[in-house]
Amino acid sequence: MEIFLAALIIFIGSFVQSAIGFGLAIVAAPFLFLLSPDYVPAPITLVALVLSIANAYRYRSNISLKGLGAAIVGRIPGTVAGGMLLLWVDAKSLSLWLGLTVLIAVAVSLLPLRIAPTPPRMLLAGFLSGFMGTSTAIGGPPLALLLQHEQANLIRANLSAFFIVSCILSLLAQGYTGYMSWHHLKLTLPLIPAMLLGYWLATHYVERIANHHIRMASLCICSLSGIGAIALYFFA
Repeated sequence: MEIFLAALIIFIGSFVQSAIGFGLAIVAAPFLFLLSPDYVPAPITLVALVLSIANAYRYRSNISLKGLGAAIVGRIPGTVAGGMLLLWVDAKSLSLWLGLTVLIAVAVSLLPLRIAPTPPRMLLAGFLSGFMGTSTAIGGPPLALLLQHEQANLIRANLSAFFIVSCILSLLAQGYTGYMSWHHLKLTLPLIPAMLLGYWLATHYVERIANHHIRMASLCICSLSGIGAIALYFFA
């Protein structure tokens, strides 16, 4: 039952990310943490890596490596900072940090801001993405905020390309801190088919669903999951 529920959560998160460019970890991380803390952050990061490769290949003609350079540079020290956090916190504290991260990401996503993606801002977004992504697997919102007003396929393409680099860096840091092991790999393997199914469904049916509706539904789910993760910290 745990594996089935984990796969269902990954399926929904993969559909959302393939549809709007990010959201797998925001949707999945708190729920998976409630099932087992071992799912966060490494197994989600592994799933995100495979999904990002698939989406980057699908939208490869829209990738702009020039625009991503500053974000990737900022991602490196952010990854180190996130890895250091994993050395200092226990599973219960990680639950609180995870829940707060999700709610902050939701709040930022709702802000009516139009921030131009200048190199300094991309550098800062890359750092925040590295810090959040390595410690909780949720690294999409900082960069997504800067790119949210770009053309839809450009957002999907460039976020996916950035996530490939991000996931690799995060997995290295997670391995060093003991959060990525053979046990975590075994937890990940049953989730890959569910991820691929979510990706396939999004590529075939996303044009029939308004991105606004998908985004609002995912933000509602995220809010509930973030509140649940925080409640776990206080009542577990």
